[in-house]
Amino acid sequence: MITAGIDIGAKFAKIVIVNDGKVIAKAKAPVGFDILKSAGSLFEEVLKTSGLSRSSIERVAATGMGRKAVHLRPPINAEKIVSEVVADAAGAFHVVPTVKTVIDVGAEEGRGIKVDQGRVRDFVINERCAAGAGTFVEAMARALELSVEEMGPLALKSTKTIPMNAQCCVFAESEVVTLIHAKVSKEDISKAIHDAVAGRIASMVLRVGVEKDVVLIGGVALNPGFLPPLEKELRTSIVIPESPDFVGALGAAIIAAEQEE
Repeated sequence: MITAGIDIGAKFAKIVIVNDGKVIAKAKAPVGFDILKSAGSLFEEVLKTSGLSRSSIERVAATGMGRKAVHLRPPINAEKIVSEVVADAAGAFHVVPTVKTVIDVGAEEGRGIKVDQGRVRDFVINERCAAGAGTFVEAMARALELSVEEMGPLALKSTKTIPMNAQCCVFAESEVVTLIHAKVSKEDISKAIHDAVAGRIASMVLRVGVEKDVVLIGGVALNPGFLPPLEKELRTSIVIPESPDFVGALGAAIIAAEQEE
């Protein structure tokens, strides 16, 4: 059975196509102003590169903040919409069957989810401020005149701990400017930024409890500077699966197959 999952986040849309649980195609692209148009273009692209037709996909499930935009609307015609926490749990369990805790950090939101055999037991969401998500690192990178891709490797070069007290993205940017004027190195500032995000995410996750195995997914999982401080804050090792930013879409595709059955 061939099914597809599409995860439409704040910055990127991700599509995964599976055949009996095995990934056969996937693609990712930025989300434009017109969500349906940008997601539809991505869907048509992955169909073309995989050699599949829309009729060969038996069911499509959508998740993410933009999931309702593609529900029963061409060219995607997603028959099912799934919440992010449910898709995350299903996808993480598919790639790491021993998972008990899922941490998903994307561009504008962070989630902590306790799971049992791929089913959600409890969850918590940080959606009020970008200071606990990838957008925070992106904003601070601009202040440092760096690319987001440079931030993580720079943070790993630092051995100093510099606390960032600001709880708001706007005030934190002012704090970074102050550190720059104080001649603090970009390596140390970058580490302080990653420590601050990890601290906020850890505080959120601890509200639902941490059980091994812990799996980190979402776009921020691709940032090498984020894992060390998060493991330190939670005092546990964390697993990052292959293609962590596609796990939500994978979960939606798995759920689509379950719904068909």
